[in-house]
Amino acid sequence: MTGVTDPAHTRPTAGARFRLVLAGVDGARARYDAAVLTPDAEHAYALELEPGAEPGVRAVGAAAPAPLEAALTMIARLTARGAVKRAEDGLPPWPPSLLRWKGPGRGGGA
Repeated sequence: MTGVTDPAHTRPTAGARFRLVLAGVDGARARYDAAVLTPDAEHAYALELEPGAEPGVRAVGAAAPAPLEAALTMIARLTARGAVKRAEDGLPPWPPSLLRWKGPGRGGGA
């Protein structure tokens, strides 16, 4: 398997990558399986998102360092905020997957 769900293709050589894969939708809420990938580790998370609410961010195993977990929380918050606009635009409110990077030249080192 390749693409957003294959860690071999998403593990950074520097900084961190944040991978979210939609796990389910229940009304206005979405669940994502997420990972924070660094050059030497992968930290799994379960996310619960709902527009207008603070995201639920739960480490599944060892948590990422606090600055990286804070960045994941911000990505989750922005995804939930964007769900309303996506729905207004006639798009599915919850994207099936997201991949973001933070590192040298991309929002600071990690």
